[in-house]
Amino acid sequence: MTTEIVTPKELQKMDPVFGQISFNDHEQIVFCNDKDTGLKAIIGIHNTVLGPALGGTRMWKYANEWEALNDVLRLSRGMTFKSAISGLNLGGGKAVIIADAKTEKTPEMITRFGEFVNGLSGKYITAEDVGTTTEDMDRIHEVTKFVTGISESRGGSGNPSPVTAYGVYMGMKAAAKYKFGSDKLDGKKVLVQGIGHVGETLVDYLTKEGALVQITDINEGRVAEISKKYNTQIYTGNDLYSADVDIYAPCALGATINDDTINRIQAKVIAGAANNQLANEKIHGQILKDKGIAYAPDFLINAGGIINVYGEIVGYGKEEAMKRTENIYNTTLEIFSFAEQQGITTHQAALSIAEKRIEDRKKENAK
Repeated sequence: MTTEIVTPKELQKMDPVFGQISFNDHEQIVFCNDKDTGLKAIIGIHNTVLGPALGGTRMWKYANEWEALNDVLRLSRGMTFKSAISGLNLGGGKAVIIADAKTEKTPEMITRFGEFVNGLSGKYITAEDVGTTTEDMDRIHEVTKFVTGISESRGGSGNPSPVTAYGVYMGMKAAAKYKFGSDKLDGKKVLVQGIGHVGETLVDYLTKEGALVQITDINEGRVAEISKKYNTQIYTGNDLYSADVDIYAPCALGATINDDTINRIQAKVIAGAANNQLANEKIHGQILKDKGIAYAPDFLINAGGIINVYGEIVGYGKEEAMKRTENIYNTTLEIFSFAEQQGITTHQAALSIAEKRIEDRKKENAK
């Protein structure tokens, strides 16, 4: 067996973790590797001022490890502000497992990951995300108590996706009220991009209200299934960003609002479940503002899931979780109003409120 030697000169060419563009004063980055199970995972702990870092575990076949690191950095930061603006006593964390959930996931891999989570002694609490399931959380629970979203039969709150979707729906209605003068979505043309568990439930809410829904997803079979189930249209154009719709709801992976797409967007409202929708928060947030597009900050309106699993920690049930999630409607309207008064973007408005709560707590802790 040979070992490749990396010289100091070569090391200088490598991008350091602390130098990553998405690094934002994260407290801790944990790299998890287990040869026997094939586990390669990264846990990102962004901030624990308000409480332990809670965030889901995403399993995804990243193109490379730097891409995975960038994702966990962005996602964990987003969780900090999601909890803060939702009034939860939680910090921000996230984990990614570098693997194809359909072909490479094994029970042993999930269990081993749970052991790594347990090794952090509660500083990070995991949950379900893209590529992981309630069943995976149950398995992790066998080796650590630092997990949420376990099945209801085991005393947990179950799959958080329906509550996440409800929060997005509430945020979308608030954005519609701000932009169109009414929160009624009957007759509004809505394009939902990504119809996983959250996207499907959102489609259910929208079609029941009478919205004219179009759907798109990389999984064509899934699109056909959901279209038939909810009697929705399938988007068949070549450029979904220039689609003639009232509302664009990104519910898949992030950064769909970027340099390439932003000037093609025809929708007047953007409200979806995806994390980190703006590839560049400052630049793209300002362009949306200048274009008169009402953007409902993602980390605000997709907070229903974490509100739901937080109940497992502090002891409230599903009814209280839905009540707290419904309040996303009011908070979204407050953010739009604050942004307009201050002449700033809605993202900046939401971020400033979240950051202030963290700073206030930091000052309290320092006394």
